[in-house]
Amino acid sequence: MEQLVESLRALQVGEVRVNESLAHHTTWKIGGPADVFVIPNDIEGLKKTMKLIQETGCKWRVIGRGSNILVSDKGLRGVTVKLDKGLDHLEVNGESITVGAGYPVVKLATVISRQGLAGLEFAAGIPGSVGGAVFMNAGAHGSDISQILTKAHVLFPDGTLRWLTNEEMAFSYRTSLLQKNDGICVEAIFSLTRGDKEDIKKKLQKNKDYRRDTQPWNHPTCGSVFRNPLPEYAGQLIEKAGLKGYQIGGAQISTMHANFIVNTGDAKAADVVALIHHVKDTIQKQYQVKMETEVELIGEW
Repeated sequence: MEQLVESLRALQVGEVRVNESLAHHTTWKIGGPADVFVIPNDIEGLKKTMKLIQETGCKWRVIGRGSNILVSDKGLRGVTVKLDKGLDHLEVNGESITVGAGYPVVKLATVISRQGLAGLEFAAGIPGSVGGAVFMNAGAHGSDISQILTKAHVLFPDGTLRWLTNEEMAFSYRTSLLQKNDGICVEAIFSLTRGDKEDIKKKLQKNKDYRRDTQPWNHPTCGSVFRNPLPEYAGQLIEKAGLKGYQIGGAQISTMHANFIVNTGDAKAADVVALIHHVKDTIQKQYQVKMETEVELIGEW
């Protein structure tokens, strides 16, 4: 691993850190150390990093703002790559925008609204990055990424860079092609529409207010923990089962919205996993509904 670190630094791919606590890089503020932690300077730095990883056969993982993942207390082996500054470019060409994977979704929705472009209002309050949003087909308020994405620029583990169309991304509910083939979204092109700036601003603010009033952003959280078992809603089922406020260790089912698990201050990943299993077991017993997590568990368990 020391040789790998030396090689990454020699290639000047970006920031290279050793034994970096991932609790500093997840919205849950939970997670053990990454053996090697890289923040690429740009797409070329990411390509060089991935090429070296493939040559060495090292384990790897790409993260964004860490909003939809639970990292184990033991951390991540191998190389963890964070798409952040360096991949946060934004270009506006009429009603089309090209944006880097490291750009925060909330910031993007706000910046674009000021230019009179509509279509991203649903993203107000989504805590992730553009790359993660494309990967997960993030959505809210009746819309999602699949409804605005024209193309995604994807880096595959073998070093190939390809632009994939909306159809090729195979979007479905909180799912995309990238979850099946280890593809890394490095940038995306979104097609938006012209609208009245004040109307867009009001809609954006309404969505922000809704999140603030109904979701527990006063504590570290990952966003929604469970997928909605349609036609049911996860939060409603969990609340109906009497689990609001249920706590294991430092992890608690939010008293504000039952599909959120909050870190009350000293939660471990093990606490969250135990709580997730308790919810699954309870809902299965009471309602014969199988609950599936939206959050991804990564690392050694």
